Amino acid sequence: NTLASSVYTKGWCAVCWSGNEGRDYVLRRVLRRAVRYGREVLGGQEGFFAQLVGVVVRTFGEAYPELAKHQSKIHAVISEEEASFSRTLGKGIERFKKLAAAAQGGVISGPEAFQLWDSFGFPVDLTQLMAEEHGLRVDAAGFEQAMQEAREKSRAAGKKSGGVGLRFEAEATGWLQNHVVPLTDDSSKFNIADVSAKVLAILTPGSAFVESTAAAVEAAGSSGEGVPVGLVLDATSFYAESGGQVGDTGSIVGSSGTSLEVTDCQIAAGYVLHVADAASCSSSGHIAVGDSVTVRVDYTRRGQIVPNHTFTHVLNFALREVLGDHIDQKGSIVLPDKLRFDFSNNGPVDSAQLARVEAICRDWVTTGRPVSSKEVPLAQAKAIKGLRAVFGEVYPDPVRVVAIGKSVEQLLAAPEADDNMASSVEFCGGTHLTNTAEGGAFALLSEEGIAKGVRRILAVTAADASAAIAQGEVLAQQVEDAAALPDAELEKALVPLKGAVDTAVCPAAAKAAIRDRIAALTKRCLEAAKAAASANKEAAAAAALAAADAAVEAGKAFVVLQLQVRERFI
Repeated sequence: NTLASSVYTKGWCAVCWSGNEGRDYVLRRVLRRAVRYGREVLGGQEGFFAQLVGVVVRTFGEAYPELAKHQSKIHAVISEEEASFSRTLGKGIERFKKLAAAAQGGVISGPEAFQLWDSFGFPVDLTQLMAEEHGLRVDAAGFEQAMQEAREKSRAAGKKSGGVGLRFEAEATGWLQNHVVPLTDDSSKFNIADVSAKVLAILTPGSAFVESTAAAVEAAGSSGEGVPVGLVLDATSFYAESGGQVGDTGSIVGSSGTSLEVTDCQIAAGYVLHVADAASCSSSGHIAVGDSVTVRVDYTRRGQIVPNHTFTHVLNFALREVLGDHIDQKGSIVLPDKLRFDFSNNGPVDSAQLARVEAICRDWVTTGRPVSSKEVPLAQAKAIKGLRAVFGEVYPDPVRVVAIGKSVEQLLAAPEADDNMASSVEFCGGTHLTNTAEGGAFALLSEEGIAKGVRRILAVTAADASAAIAQGEVLAQQVEDAAALPDAELEKALVPLKGAVDTAVCPAAAKAAIRDRIAALTKRCLEAAKAAASANKEAAAAAALAAADAAVEAGKAFVVLQLQVRERFI
């Protein structure tokens, strides 16, 4: 019954997916409990669980045709999951037995249960089940505490700060709230225009607030070099880092002409922090709380970021179209020079699939799909068919909807329409193009695995994409030029081309095609060499026989010949 219910559940859910978080992790826990039970209690061998997929499909396939439709996928997911867990299962069981033997008061401690999860992949409910089988229990509260401590350590190690030594966290935002500092009006962040603003606060390292950049320099006891400050304004046109999109850079200019170079922009609790180095203030003055300033975003840099963000959405859409609805976003970053997109998938995406994904994105450049956005009540937005949202993410209400293809208004007018699936629809607070044609070009540069069940794609747009495409075309032409060479010259010509394709910044699908072409030409060289060697051997053998016959006729006891075979003399 344990195995039957588990493989049935896993079979159904593998139609969706399995992973490390949320509902995905529930599926992984179900499988791991069943695998452990089958291996340890029933004596099954590795792979036994995946073999049950066929039984489930035959039993339930008629009533639930989705099982039969996705049988190969279900089998692949379960096989990979089972093999992965099997690599640590044996050592984990041995570790559990040692912990059980040494348990104090019939309890396996929280840190010990956490170690089984962290090092051997044992979900805590599996450890609890095994503990019950041995008449023990697990300190669940201690496990949660150990888990939380690990999360805090990880968060502290990777936590971002507004600048070197500048921390824009609860202490700083609490100070702002206690001093009744109004939230920053950042509604102009979607526009391309300078904004007039007023300085409300200046943050320094240690979460201390000062009255001016000069005071920050004085407090640091230096000439100002390397003294980070963060300015909170009443209004801004800067986009603060969020949703994977990096923060804007630019400058804040005082009425006297004093300019502060902004190198980053962060947001917390509704306050936007403009991060700068006090040394970047011009020598003629400083900026103080209460000053009227002009906010100037580096719109050239923003213009490089925007197409990368829009095509992150397009890429998400294309992946779903090519690979299926199981694709879930696992993370992204949008930079001026590239976009990075992490997604769930059980194994690499092959070059043919990457080519199809890239083709869809390029088609959206060519056809020019309109991009629209609007704040919509959350419940109404969630009703739109085809919506792509990050599972487990908490969204505001109302939420900003970004649509590519149909307008947001059209989607809301007919939220259940089937043709909504032909549009990209996501919740997003970032900056975007007004039409995909403005992206100019798209190139998918690479695809790789970064964690179990998580893949990563790097891509570029606009001028960077055009350059990558051009480089790929040049390299492909160089290979074709080499192909026209005689076989004797071809092998030498291929050597530098093999190195060039490895270092080339060009589309991944094009690079795969070039590698395939080079491999075919290399094979041609080998076959030509084999044919030449065979011909040489035959000629040498014929010459040897003729010389031997001539020697016999001449009455000679032996003959000495020098023959060339495969460009060597024997």
